[in-house]
Amino acid sequence: MDPILVTIGNFGIRWYSALIALGLLIAYIGIMREAKRFGVDKNFLVNVVFWAVLVGIIGARLYYVLFNLEYYSKNLNEIYQIWKGGLAIHGGLIFGVLAILIYCRKYKFKSFKILDMAAPFMLIAQGIGRWGNFFNSEAYGSITTYERLKELYVPEFIIKGMYINGHYNLPMFYFESIWCIIGAIILLFIRRIKTIRKGQIAALYMMWYSLGRFFIEMYRTDSLLIGNIRVAQIVSVILFVLGWIILLVQGTKKNEEDLYNTSDKDKIRY
Repeated sequence: MDPILVTIGNFGIRWYSALIALGLLIAYIGIMREAKRFGVDKNFLVNVVFWAVLVGIIGARLYYVLFNLEYYSKNLNEIYQIWKGGLAIHGGLIFGVLAILIYCRKYKFKSFKILDMAAPFMLIAQGIGRWGNFFNSEAYGSITTYERLKELYVPEFIIKGMYINGHYNLPMFYFESIWCIIGAIILLFIRRIKTIRKGQIAALYMMWYSLGRFFIEMYRTDSLLIGNIRVAQIVSVILFVLGWIILLVQGTKKNEEDLYNTSDKDKIRY
């Protein structure tokens, strides 16, 4: 599998970078359209997205490097080479959300609103970005057979791409991509429910992604580990429980201003 999308002179654009950029672009467009529906200040939102993406990418890389410290301590020049892979989505989410919380707090805007608007489109971005793992021949699962992959309705071109080191492997990136896209579609419908409260869409995002990632991680061969424990599974459990708590707590809110589908109360205070 060729990881290079196109080469211009001595510079090569990798599929991994291009697909992550495409996912983020689609997420940005979706968030901006949703913000327009509520009359959220455009400049404010552009700044929120900028800092969330920048801090998120840095966080995703730091998270990955931290759990591969033995390797990167001996290969310092590779730490910044993110185009070759090595962005941990959990690190990106944690740091990106922190950036949103801090920025929203600065301008006294309810962060739950921004997180809710972003949630479906983040799943879309993740679903697209996972295909970068395909071209990098990473994020695959345990050894399997051609027949088993056909039984799972895996497309032929993916099966060929999953023939690595003389064996067929489970395309965990593919299963996660499908899971993310399905989740995004569900959230796009849920956000239209009149009784949905601020924070609940983000909570459902946390629960949906964490549930899928927990089981997907069981089969991956490149998991980040603490001893023999898969880090992503620990984080998934924590995020799922946190999402469940947010879902329940926000569900007890009775004021009209706590509804997601309101705009008159959501004003920026510069």
